[in-house]
Amino acid sequence: MRFEVTRSITNMFATVAGLGVVAGVVTGFAGTDAASARSVRIENKIAVFSALDKVTARISKIEIPLNETVQFGSLKVTPRVCYSRPATERPKTTSFVEVSEVQLDGKEEKIFSGWMFAESPGLNAVEHPVFDVWLTDCSGGAQPAQAVGAGGSQAEPGQDDVPRPVRRRRVRR
Repeated sequence: MRFEVTRSITNMFATVAGLGVVAGVVTGFAGTDAASARSVRIENKIAVFSALDKVTARISKIEIPLNETVQFGSLKVTPRVCYSRPATERPKTTSFVEVSEVQLDGKEEKIFSGWMFAESPGLNAVEHPVFDVWLTDCSGGAQPAQAVGAGGSQAEPGQDDVPRPVRRRRVRR
């Protein structure tokens, strides 16, 4: 009896492993166009930030063109790049930002230089004793060209690049 149970468990694992390999091969071939579409990023011209003034408790929306500097309180914010994904993909908005603080004597001190992520504002936000600044969005970008499939033809919108909902049938008992 023990041999039969061990053998059936081994067969079950082999079947599951075999199905996993088949599923990986199928998704590998079918997902080639979708994977290339996911790597497409939109280069935007404007970075959109939210800024909190902790003294007045007001949040301001700041739209800054790339490579231009806008002053919010004593902070000077300069976005260098702002990337996003097409609307058909999972959101991912990133920007490389430099933030300097203007001190009382007029000197500027760089307090932040790095990437900000709109989907994780607490990860790399600028936290200053008086002001907070974080990325919320990018705008002004041109839509990327559609992905070209393996056959050399352009993919139809909504064809294989967007997962479709699965309709389940109810079983009456």
